[in-house]
Amino acid sequence: MKTVIVVGGGAAGMMAAYASSLQENKVILLEKNEKLGKKLFITGKGRCNLTNACDTNDFFTSVISNPKFLYSSIYGFDAFQVMNLFESNGCPLKIERGERVFPISDHSSDVIRTMEGILRDHNVWIRKNVYWKDLLINDNQVKGVVVENEKGNRENLTADAVILALGGKSYESTGSDGYGWKIAQKAGHSIVKPLPGLIPLTIKEDACIAMQGLSLKNVSVKLYDENVLLYEGFGEMLFTHFGVSGPLILSASSYLGKHLRKNKEQDCLNYDKIKLVIDLKPALSVEKLDKRILRDFDENRNKKLKNILPELLPSKIIQILPMLLSFDLEKPICEVTKEERGELVSVLKQLTFTVTGTRDLNEAIITMGGVNVKEINPSTMESKIVKNLYFAGEMLDVDALTGGFNLQIAWSTGYLAGINA
Repeated sequence: MKTVIVVGGGAAGMMAAYASSLQENKVILLEKNEKLGKKLFITGKGRCNLTNACDTNDFFTSVISNPKFLYSSIYGFDAFQVMNLFESNGCPLKIERGERVFPISDHSSDVIRTMEGILRDHNVWIRKNVYWKDLLINDNQVKGVVVENEKGNRENLTADAVILALGGKSYESTGSDGYGWKIAQKAGHSIVKPLPGLIPLTIKEDACIAMQGLSLKNVSVKLYDENVLLYEGFGEMLFTHFGVSGPLILSASSYLGKHLRKNKEQDCLNYDKIKLVIDLKPALSVEKLDKRILRDFDENRNKKLKNILPELLPSKIIQILPMLLSFDLEKPICEVTKEERGELVSVLKQLTFTVTGTRDLNEAIITMGGVNVKEINPSTMESKIVKNLYFAGEMLDVDALTGGFNLQIAWSTGYLAGINA
């Protein structure tokens, strides 16, 4: 019987421990927090969007970094196998818009409780409040780990294989502090510089900040670097005291992060050229929107422009129009020229802001970057540098859009690492 140590009690670590136990190994799961799945607890606003039920072949279109690296892990343990595991262990699931999968209870605690039950049933030894300090390596082969308890006492734990699943550096309060990368680097691995992923964007213009609190549904956004389209999407967004957030923006931020990393490497980054363009009326073409507004004008010719806009726009957008238009909203409709009407249409179809950056890494849902996947065997998740050392989850330089994709990456890479350890 082999002894396998899994470091990190998040989604990837718990799945790795379960999968390794299927191989009749003695499995020890180490977690420095007082409970498992601390980051899982807050995912999906506490509901835990644990995977996405899209066709497995379509999964990779939602992966931002290194999708090909994930082929073996995703096909080896896909979303439907994850769903079956949870449902067969007493956690019924439901599929919502965008194929997002949640527990029927809408409680992330049920996902964690189910995984803990699975681990107990498979005799995984769970040690909490244990601080992992280092790897034991001899002749480029892992021999175990060095841990420290709450009292500061150190202990060497020997093992035939070690799986590292310590997460990235987002939500540090949950235990993801980037320490795992330091030890991986010490062991010879290179680390792709961490960047915040799935994170709100900061905006330059006061007009954007003035709309804080406004939530928009069914809008379209495009993100440009000059004339280069970086992202295009449709859905929901939110204006904040610093800029913009919401599902659309979080997805856009990951594409921006990938683009910025490339440009930083080439030393040609210019934030002033990054533009966010919002189409407030994506269901209508420019021509159809113009006809709609013209029809409203014809029916209300004696009213002031500001008095008919509430039928077309939320009040917070109306409030910022004077910052964006060259004419006064107090103007009677009968005096609004064709050119001025065209200016209004242009603002509604192309509300444009300058992106000045992202919020701090601590506010990111996930971390882009991590252990360089070129140094990992994609068929096993084993290190190509240190024998019997495996990696899983957010420690790796892989990331995806919102919608359950990142958790599926954690489940799949964890499972593959566990089966092979």
